[in-house]
Amino acid sequence: QVQLVESGGGLVQPGGSLRLSCAASGTFFSARAMGWYRQAPGKQRELVARITPGGNTYYADSVKGRFTISRDNAKNTVSLQMNSLKPEDTAVYYCNADRFNPATGWGTENPWGQGTQVTVSS
Repeated sequence: QVQLVESGGGLVQPGGSLRLSCAASGTFFSARAMGWYRQAPGKQRELVARITPGGNTYYADSVKGRFTISRDNAKNTVSLQMNSLKPEDTAVYYCNADRFNPATGWGTENPWGQGTQVTVSS
């Protein structure tokens, strides 16, 4: 299990930017795919972006072109640069280690942490 702490959320106006950080502790971080998730009020938790150990990335259509996920294996951190923020981006954002099982598809490896609140409002 990897312990994860999210930070960087806050209140921002539409069109603004935020950078979220996820600090991980534990072993084998560099071998894990990492994902950013969010849960908006009244909605299910959804995958926002994912980065593999090799640096390949995936983005949800709703954030493609606006968000950038990156990782620094030397520091055991995963970041999410969020630009051109929209009110619909308002959510609690979480990071987690992702695991792909050929039989069941993608899943998460660790319990969910506290997340960090992002509020986009005028």
